[in-house]
Amino acid sequence: MRTTRLAAALTGAAALLLAGCGVGGSAPQGASTSRAPELAPGQQVAITFESYNFGQAGAWTDTFTALIDQFHAEHPNITVTAQKPQGTSANPAADAVSSVQTQAATGNAPDVAQLGFSDLGFTVHQLGAKPLDDLVGAETVAAHLGGEHPYAPAAAALGILDGSTYGIPFVLSTPMLYFNALLFTAAGLDPADPPSTWAEVQAAAERIRAATGREGAYVDCVTTVAKDWCLQSIIRSNGGRVLSEDRTRLTYDEPAAVEAVRMLQDMVTSGAMPKYTQQQAVEAFARGELGMLLESSSVEGMFRKGAAGAGWELGAAATPSFGDTPAVPTNSGAALFVLADDPAKQRAAWELVAFLTSDVAYTLIAQNIGYLPLRSDLVGEGGALQEWAAQNSSVRINVDQLGRMEPWVSMPVTTTYRSATA
Repeated sequence: MRTTRLAAALTGAAALLLAGCGVGGSAPQGASTSRAPELAPGQQVAITFESYNFGQAGAWTDTFTALIDQFHAEHPNITVTAQKPQGTSANPAADAVSSVQTQAATGNAPDVAQLGFSDLGFTVHQLGAKPLDDLVGAETVAAHLGGEHPYAPAAAALGILDGSTYGIPFVLSTPMLYFNALLFTAAGLDPADPPSTWAEVQAAAERIRAATGREGAYVDCVTTVAKDWCLQSIIRSNGGRVLSEDRTRLTYDEPAAVEAVRMLQDMVTSGAMPKYTQQQAVEAFARGELGMLLESSSVEGMFRKGAAGAGWELGAAATPSFGDTPAVPTNSGAALFVLADDPAKQRAAWELVAFLTSDVAYTLIAQNIGYLPLRSDLVGEGGALQEWAAQNSSVRINVDQLGRMEPWVSMPVTTTYRSATA
C-alpha cells in the first residue's frame, strides 16, 4: 500500500514538470508596453497569480504558499491571490495555457501566470504577455537576472523572443538517467559505471531483463503526456533538429531525427524497453521493477524517497549520448509572465516575479521540491545550497547539463509549415 501511494505521488511529480498544451485563440497580440511606475508608499494593489504548482498537493503547494506568505510580509501593500489553472486534467500543467486563454476571453486573465517554455510564442502573440524590457526597463531585467548569484546563461535567455524579454525563467529540469543500483548489481553491472551512450543503455537493459526478470529501461520522451522536450534532446544529441533554424519548417523527417526515433523503436522491439505509459513506468520504477528511467531531473528527491521505502538504491547519470558525440540536454519547465494591463498591477506583478525568482525563493524551491536552482552559483562554495548539493549526487550532473543546455524549441504560432522534403 505504501509503495502504491508513493508511486502515485511520483506520477504526479513527473507530470507536474510538463508544460501546458498550446491551443488556438484570439487574445491580444504581444506589443510594446509603457513603463509601469513605481508604487507609491502604502499604495494598495491586489493581483492574481496562476501557477500549476498550486494544482499539486504536498511539497509544491506548501512551498509556494510559504513563499507567497513571505512576499506578503515583505510587501504588505500587495495582496496576491494564488490559484491553480482551471480545468480537469490530472496534470494541472496541461490546463495552464487553455485556462489563461479562457479567462482572457472574458477579460479576467490572471495578472501573473506560470506558462511553459514551449508555449512562449503563443503566450506572447496570443495571450498578450507584456515585454518586460518596456514594462520595468531592460536595465532592471538585466540586473535581476544578474546579482550576487546570477542566472545560468543558458537559462537566462529562455524567456526571450525576437530580442525582447517576456518571461523570467522560473522552474526547469533536464533529462536524467535514473537507475536501480540493486538491479544493476543483480545483473552483473557496475552501478559506479552507468551507461553513458544509448547503445550501452540498450545493452544494460537487455542484460537486466535476462538476469532478473525485471524490465530494462524506459525513455519518457515519446508519450503524449511527456510532450517533446525530452525527445528534442535525443534528436539534437544525434545532430538533428525539430525545427529549421529560420523557424519556417518542421524537420522531424530529416535523417538525424528519424535515426534518433528509430533507436527508441529498436529498444522496444528488442525488449529492452517495455510498452508502458508514463504512469506505468514511474510506478514500476518506484517499486524497484524497472532498471532505468530517463525522466525529469526535478523528481530526483521523490525517487530517492521511493527507493528508501522500497529497499533499493537510486543512482543517476547524465543524458546518454550517441557514441562519442556529447549529448545535448534540453529543458522542460516554465517562466513567469506578466499579463496585467493596469500599470499598478503590472508593477506589483513584477515585484512578485522578482521575488519568486530570487536567491531566497530558489533556496526553498530547490530544497523542498528538487527543482534545479537557475541561480546555479547557489550550490557552489559559500552558497545557500552548498550543503544540500553535497548531499544530492545528481545536482552536479544537472548543473553541468544546465551549463551546456540548448533551449526547448518553442513552435511558431503564425507560420504555415512545409515539410523538409516538400
